[in-house]
Amino acid sequence: MDREKKAAWLERVEEIIDILEGSTVGELELTEDGTEIIIRRQPGMVMMSAGTNGTGMLEQAVHGEGHTKKVDKSVPVIAPLTGVYYSAASPTSPPFVNPGEVIHVGQTIALLEAMKVFNEIAAEVSGRVVAMVAANGDVIQKGDVILRVEPV
Repeated sequence: MDREKKAAWLERVEEIIDILEGSTVGELELTEDGTEIIIRRQPGMVMMSAGTNGTGMLEQAVHGEGHTKKVDKSVPVIAPLTGVYYSAASPTSPPFVNPGEVIHVGQTIALLEAMKVFNEIAAEVSGRVVAMVAANGDVIQKGDVILRVEPV
């Protein structure tokens, strides 16, 4: 993709984010000319541009009159499908990941059981696990946050 096309896409994404500001839309998927963009946000979070690297967004928690309380540089690992979340391969096995551990792209981080099939969930980002959001045995929906990773 040439620089002009990248700049045009980045501009479109920023426009979409501006339009979504203040709306109740939590997730938007856009596919055009073979390029797919997924924008996800959580209630109470404000998205800000952070450059043109792979992540592209910082989430910043804003409370009250626009006063910034804390900048959250972590990246959510999102459930790709709906199912029962398992943090380990069996009840007697250790968890795939623990808070504080460093994970790598492609590493199995969880199992999701959907329709009696166990699906391995692989990390899409490398970094240090800062929070385990889902609990073992929880039914989670596609798009829910499983855990949060701070890229290293």
